[in-house]
Amino acid sequence: MQVTKPDLKPFEPWAWQVPEYFNIGVACTDAHLGTPTEQRIAMIVEDDVLGCSEISFAGLAARTSQFAQLLRELQVGTGERVLIRLPNCLDYPTAFLGAMKRGAIAVPTSTLLTVEEVLYLARDSGAAVLVTDKPMWARLHDQLGDLPQLQHVLLSGPGEVQAGVGVQVHDLDAALAAITVWSGAAETRADDPAYLVYTSGTTGYPKGVLHAHRAMIGRTPASRYWFDFAADGDRIMHSGKFNWTYVLGSGLMDPLFLGKTVIVHEGKNDATTWPRLIAKHNATIFIGVPTIYRQILQKTALTRVDVPSLRHCMSAGEHLSDEVFEQWHARFATDIYEAVGMSEFSYYLCQTKSRPIRPGSAGFPQPGHAIQLLNPDTLQPVAAGEEGMICVPDSDPGLFLEYWNLPEETAKLRHDGWFFTGDYARYDADGYIWFLGRKDDIIKSFGYRVSPYEIERVLKSHPAVADCAAIGEEIEKDKVLVVAYVIPHAGQDVTPDQLLAFGKQHLAAYKAPKAIYLARDFPRTKNGKILRRDVNPGIATAKSSAS
Repeated sequence: MQVTKPDLKPFEPWAWQVPEYFNIGVACTDAHLGTPTEQRIAMIVEDDVLGCSEISFAGLAARTSQFAQLLRELQVGTGERVLIRLPNCLDYPTAFLGAMKRGAIAVPTSTLLTVEEVLYLARDSGAAVLVTDKPMWARLHDQLGDLPQLQHVLLSGPGEVQAGVGVQVHDLDAALAAITVWSGAAETRADDPAYLVYTSGTTGYPKGVLHAHRAMIGRTPASRYWFDFAADGDRIMHSGKFNWTYVLGSGLMDPLFLGKTVIVHEGKNDATTWPRLIAKHNATIFIGVPTIYRQILQKTALTRVDVPSLRHCMSAGEHLSDEVFEQWHARFATDIYEAVGMSEFSYYLCQTKSRPIRPGSAGFPQPGHAIQLLNPDTLQPVAAGEEGMICVPDSDPGLFLEYWNLPEETAKLRHDGWFFTGDYARYDADGYIWFLGRKDDIIKSFGYRVSPYEIERVLKSHPAVADCAAIGEEIEKDKVLVVAYVIPHAGQDVTPDQLLAFGKQHLAAYKAPKAIYLARDFPRTKNGKILRRDVNPGIATAKSSAS
């Protein structure tokens, strides 16, 4: 593709307006009361089993206030953690925003996590309350022996309420319906803790990333430059799950903050699901990962006429290939605008309608996010064309507060006035930024960031495993699978398929290896560290049959 020099108009000046007091739950719900927006639909959930449900902004404001009041009546105090393990449903924003209206800290987690992983997060966060659905509770209820801080379980959805050991169990719908009067929301400061998300850590365990209420304000540049919000209203179809920070921001907080309608799906899906729901609900904006766009192009013959309301598309999580970008534009007459973010800082680089897209480039830092590409040794900016670490000023309101219970990790990356992201990039001569990624071993697979250390920790718990290495294996352009190479203990008779099944049993589906290779040894440094870049099928003696 020929690259021409773009006509780059300067961005508008950006001045942060961060009040002393701010509450995300209030900003996304109560702030719309008394305006025409309060009767607008806030969220639509298409559930394969339960059907279609929706709630207005007025209804969501009331329901989140009931949830906050329920926490008060359960003696859940300011700063206590509320762990949320739910599918996409109306109870998700109820619990997430309602916890923050109480002044508690919401802890969103994934429905893909195993029982062991949920228990670890409950223990690490010190959660006082667990909000989950009844099928998951059936697997959890007798596993809570070493969670002394967990006092209450709130169960979502239809079905019987099963008692637990050492906790009080409540039906969420019944508990909320019993609350007809509630106190006002907590007067939280903008710097007060609001929510805690977990991301892959370098120790083999997920690490908590604690955000303040001001994080909502820190995302407002994305609302102006990555989104293409209309003045009168939009309907946003998001293909992801609320537990992911990508979706929590772009599919929940950002649209609700501005009074837009969010549409999500729960259940099995295929390539036709998203265009069908876009058309059914007249969605104007679609947000997904590159894999979703690729599947729609490869597995359907749908075109622009099938989604007449659609006018803006967005992508993040992994790189969007030039091929998908060009084919999507040809079929649907819309561009796909990419963004780059992280759990600690949400999305801060993006392509924008205000400037021409240069495929392959991450676009530009959003105004307000005064990032620098620094040499981490000298803390000096690098020249255009040179590789530098993306560093964020410590004063940026979108930046996280700290790593939960990991002060040394926080101090290692937040010092000298900067947050050192560990991600590298370069500017070209025209000011476009080209994202290069990390110099560590984090695997990016289908939009997920997966720590090899976490996979290896689990596989090494198998009695037959002496050593292992998890890596990303690119099976075709921009398609990376999580795989693991395993060295068995001498004399142990274990097959790759058995280890594959073990991984599926103990790891979330997106983390579990899709293939297992057996090996006799790994390429290593002089100090004995595995050279991951040299781990490849050439060292394997056997491979799992399922992949």
